[in-house]
Amino acid sequence: MAGRQTGRHRRPPERQATYREVFAVGEFRALWLAQALSFAGDQLAQVALAVLVYDHTGSALLTALVYTLTYLPPIVGGPVLSGLADLFPRRTLMIVCDVLRAGVLAFMALVAMPIGALSALVFLAVLLGTPFTAARAAILPDVLEGDRYVAGTAINNITHQATQMLGFLAGGAVVAVVGTRQALGLDALTFGVSALILLVGMRRRGAPGRREREPFGLWRGTRDGARLVFGDPVLRALVLFAWLCAFYVVPEGLAAPYAATFGGGAVTVGLLMSAMPTGMVVGAFLFSRFVRPANRLHAMGWMSMLACLPLIGVSVQPPLWAVVLLWALAGGGSAYQLAANAAFVAAVPPSGRGRAFGLAQSGILAGQGVGILVAGAAAQVLGPETVVALAGALGLSVATMLTFGWNQVRGGVIAGMRGRVGPVAVAASGDELSGAGRPAS
Repeated sequence: MAGRQTGRHRRPPERQATYREVFAVGEFRALWLAQALSFAGDQLAQVALAVLVYDHTGSALLTALVYTLTYLPPIVGGPVLSGLADLFPRRTLMIVCDVLRAGVLAFMALVAMPIGALSALVFLAVLLGTPFTAARAAILPDVLEGDRYVAGTAINNITHQATQMLGFLAGGAVVAVVGTRQALGLDALTFGVSALILLVGMRRRGAPGRREREPFGLWRGTRDGARLVFGDPVLRALVLFAWLCAFYVVPEGLAAPYAATFGGGAVTVGLLMSAMPTGMVVGAFLFSRFVRPANRLHAMGWMSMLACLPLIGVSVQPPLWAVVLLWALAGGGSAYQLAANAAFVAAVPPSGRGRAFGLAQSGILAGQGVGILVAGAAAQVLGPETVVALAGALGLSVATMLTFGWNQVRGGVIAGMRGRVGPVAVAASGDELSGAGRPAS
């Protein structure tokens, strides 16, 4: 009797998806290849723009200001324009954004212009990426189900971080060989090829929601998206976990002055800047491949603490190799974003994914920008080691509070996710809420 009752309530064994299974899905291959091409082209364009602006002006300040334009558009227009992903067919929206960005980059490559006009076009190109990113994030759960979504977004995360690690070095070499304007032309070509891949490799889907015809429909959609996210305790907790990156992104922003404390030059800066992305790649791989689906949400809070705790260790002024190790360990801890992302996707109604992801991503970028800005100002007074340690301590405190709150609602999240997407998907993954890296230009 007892044996039969135990068997009746036994859950099916959890099964983790493999990367081979994910790449067997044709639509995912198209999304991934388009993403990889765009990332590679963006790294090339970033190097080319920096060289182009500095050659024209000789001003480090103007060069830095043009670089910051890659942060502003998603912050300013992200919550509004992301709503387009909930009003129009997402495949169509991505293709249109790619074609428009290809046109803008091609114009920048072909036409000589003053820095003001160049800056305006950089702003426009990045702004067009906002609805594209929201549409790609919103369509991925339709392409991959269950734990395939977990593995698929981990692949996207690894691709992004690996591109960041290698892109600047390769980009510098390419720009040195072909020139700045030719490099911008290559970036335009990657967007054109990306649009073609999506056209051929993705199937048509209808618009997910009713198209707003009121004059301020997108603004109303933004307001509704904020209410959706912050009015739900689960979504609110998950988006706050995503925004925690404002603390552990500080080391990357202070890599140059930190390298100076060791008397190091560009090589030391590159070593420090690559430490956290390297840890993120390793952490995302290990978390998605070796942590059981049902355990990922349980581990999320502890890993968020791990993303901040190692940074406190730099307060004792360890040698360079130890600093690199500590930063890489913090990067590995940030793999908790994989869990936050999948839980967020499962909890958001499909018709509202674009707005919700746009709001979350805009907050991530705003937090990164403000965090680095404040840390840079503080480092002028306190020194980079002290500021990195303080960022780690503050981040750990916030992560601890978020974890206590998360433990109160986690049980309901797991039950809800089982009800919506089955027991296999109770875990997580992360791409758009990763909080790692910077927006593509």
